[in-house]
Amino acid sequence: MPETREPMSMVRESFKVEWYRCPVAPDKLKELTRRSDTKGALQAVGYLLVVAGLGALSWLLYRRGLWGAMAVALFLFGLAYSFTPGLVTHELSHGTVFRTKWLNGLFLRFYSLVGWTHFHQYKRSHTYHHLYTLHPRGDREVVLPTTPSLHPLRLLMYFTLNVENLGRALWGTLWLALTGRFWNDWSEDVFADDRRARGQARAWAWLLLAYHAAVIAVGVALKLWLLPVLLTLGPYIANIWMYLVGLPMHAGLRDNVPDFRLCCRTITLDPISGFLYWHMNYHTEHHMYAAVPCYNLGKLARAMADDMPKPRSVLGAWKEMRAIYRRQRTEPGYQYDTPLPVPRGKAPDPHDALRASIGDLAPRALS
Repeated sequence: MPETREPMSMVRESFKVEWYRCPVAPDKLKELTRRSDTKGALQAVGYLLVVAGLGALSWLLYRRGLWGAMAVALFLFGLAYSFTPGLVTHELSHGTVFRTKWLNGLFLRFYSLVGWTHFHQYKRSHTYHHLYTLHPRGDREVVLPTTPSLHPLRLLMYFTLNVENLGRALWGTLWLALTGRFWNDWSEDVFADDRRARGQARAWAWLLLAYHAAVIAVGVALKLWLLPVLLTLGPYIANIWMYLVGLPMHAGLRDNVPDFRLCCRTITLDPISGFLYWHMNYHTEHHMYAAVPCYNLGKLARAMADDMPKPRSVLGAWKEMRAIYRRQRTEPGYQYDTPLPVPRGKAPDPHDALRASIGDLAPRALS
């Protein structure tokens, strides 16, 4: 993090990153950026059905007193639900899931409510993350180095209840609701020049508290003890797979470089995990062409495969991250250079609006 906190309004005015983007034919890119209500519904509603189905199964087994089977079902429920706070709301924040804008807004608010997500804050922070990815002057959503921890106590937490993230969500929401201020300097910085947006974020914090307080109250009053476990604690149960597939996005790579292939990492996943992850395993492709809906990222990856590093497996990514981490412990300044293919053609115009688009992510004040 920089020693002085430069106003983000000044960063926007004076700092531009000329990003390299792999060549993709204009017609092909236009086709890939096309949004679809049908595909959006298959992703957003399909994901909801998976989570709700596993939650219903957990409830049924709980009511029948089948504790071992219920524990397995609850673990699978949390495994799927844990993608909601970071990934589901991420895609809907970009506004690229549905062609119809109000559907994006509706599902964004629904998933943010049930997933403890402050989408007003996230949209502002994530706008800077895309414009200045891993350039600390403009992006402090992700700051390197990141520790790929496999400590037994941390893994135990991710296999059971992620008390760290739950505590952060609860404390951050309470602090914002009661004081009107954010729980970290970065969030304060991105809202410093917009009082109206800060007020909207504070109102959302009160709504989050009201919703989860109501869930707990109903559960206690009606002695439905599993209800708050499913609806309030759900996103923080069994976060292990989200941790293992989510950390490789940027961990161990380079900062202050204008090439997404060097600061983002694409990994391969099975179809079920890819669906639950909303296809963000194509993370380099997403950063390079952020206007492409998540369900088209596989096609985008194939269109520019010969100008991209070879995707890592989850295991390969973790081996790479751990090796980098061990070297950085003795060489603090070391950063890993991802091997890149020989350029195959002229890079596209970095000022092309479609190529540089980040969808509808940026709030109006930052557009």
